[in-house]
Amino acid sequence: MVLAGCGSRKAGDSFARLAEEFVYTTLSLSPVSATGAGYHVHNGQQLDEMLDDLSAPALRAQREFYRGFRDRLKREVRVEELAGEDRADYDILNDQISLALLELEEIENYRHNPTLYVELVGKALFTPHVLEYGPKPDRVRHVIARLEKVPAFLEQARKNLSVAPQIWTTVAAEENEGNIGLVDKTLRSWAGEDHKVAYDRASGTALQALRGFQDYLKADLSKPSGSDWRLGPEHYARKFRWVLATDLQPGQVLANAEADLKTVRGRMLEISRKLNPAATGDENKIISEALGRISARHATPATYIPDARRDLEEARQFVRSKGLLPLPSRDNLQVIETPEFMRGIYAVGGFMSAPALEPQLGAFYWITPIPASWPGERAESKLREYNFYKLKLLTIHEAMPGHYVQLEYANNLEPKTRRVLRAVFGNTPYIEGWGQYSTQIMLDEGYLDHSPELRLTFQKEELRVLANAILDIRLQTMGMTDQQALDLMMQETFQEREEAVAKLRRAKLSSCQLPTYYVGWRDWIRVREHYRKEKGGAYRLAEFNERSLKAGAVPLPVLARLLTGKAL
Repeated sequence: MVLAGCGSRKAGDSFARLAEEFVYTTLSLSPVSATGAGYHVHNGQQLDEMLDDLSAPALRAQREFYRGFRDRLKREVRVEELAGEDRADYDILNDQISLALLELEEIENYRHNPTLYVELVGKALFTPHVLEYGPKPDRVRHVIARLEKVPAFLEQARKNLSVAPQIWTTVAAEENEGNIGLVDKTLRSWAGEDHKVAYDRASGTALQALRGFQDYLKADLSKPSGSDWRLGPEHYARKFRWVLATDLQPGQVLANAEADLKTVRGRMLEISRKLNPAATGDENKIISEALGRISARHATPATYIPDARRDLEEARQFVRSKGLLPLPSRDNLQVIETPEFMRGIYAVGGFMSAPALEPQLGAFYWITPIPASWPGERAESKLREYNFYKLKLLTIHEAMPGHYVQLEYANNLEPKTRRVLRAVFGNTPYIEGWGQYSTQIMLDEGYLDHSPELRLTFQKEELRVLANAILDIRLQTMGMTDQQALDLMMQETFQEREEAVAKLRRAKLSSCQLPTYYVGWRDWIRVREHYRKEKGGAYRLAEFNERSLKAGAVPLPVLARLLTGKAL
């Protein structure tokens, strides 16, 4: 047994220097990510004026860096001498090296996925606009400098991209339209008259390049190529291991999820019968009718985002009244519309934290609005899915006390290098699992007066979490068809068609992300019970929540060891 406080100070100091070098070097390799993390200057270079370099020499240098650093860790670090916190950082760092090399050497998304380039351009320009890390004139100049580099960046994208799955090209074209609007309208207006000449010059060439890239996406890259978006069993298993940092294999997670799906449906049937004792028919009919009545209470397209703001304040007051955990001292959360260039992957909403190195800056809860161009039936489908109750659950998960609270705690972690390491390379099951676990404790503590409608909606969400894991594993490794996926979501887990279609698209755009909700949620419960057993009569929920969040986004089995000195 290795207790959290044990270990060699000398070994820890040596590893801390290596970790610091790794964190800041990897951030410098992605200037776009560096801006988002609050890292602005590296070896005299102004990162906020740069775009990521995805040229062949730069990619080769990245591969050499990660291989070399892996060798240095083996030579210079005695893992058995590291104390608990350092060992946790070592595990995160080691997994990230393995993940980076898998991508650079084998998966090679830069050769096949045009959304990689489109989203990098969007983030590069949007982040200086929305994050007030410096005076506005400086940030405008940073945007202009990046705009000047867009033509060369997109030309490099054309050289790198050989073939692409049609779905990736379709989404890239949709998101690229968002980039064009961002440059031509939003940022032009924001830059103002003082920078008009410089902005017009830089944006003119950038827009020409963006429109040319749009033509390339639609005319050239969209041609049938036979390229498959599926990762395949071998690559999936390895990525799964390093993304989730779990000892479970994909097959085990799939079996557990499919068994839990039946259990949760049984609970839903019980609540549905209580809500309507006169209901008749089979299980699906009874549950569907109960959910149908619940979904009829929903916002309009005009009130959808204001309702989310209302729910945020309601959830904040409940957390305080119940003392679930101390809330962050900073009040820097804003509710805004999801940027257009991110709506392919964030069809519903998302969260963008304050930078780890500049935690005083803004954090953003994104809500994707209902487009005015949607026909009434499509808009109604989404509003029924994200009804009065579901919108509350979304707000809890993304903001209060979900991702916003978790990441604000993480942004207080010291020392700074550890904070940035666990923010930039944070364990996704910890992060997404907290979103689900924190929602559960809100309901368990009586949010909305123990509303059975809210509980049934949450159990429907639990089905969605289970479906996410099943979808990802079966789609990426077992040849699941689109129709089978839609049947799972619409028939077995009661999702509206609009939601199911959007989720299927998301499942084709990413891999090993959708199971993180399920694996993380279950592991948060496991860690809490492990902690409760160790504390005995001294156990307090608020203390567990607070201590767990103060650790930052470590793998959950590591969290158990940090909290108790014992493995799960």
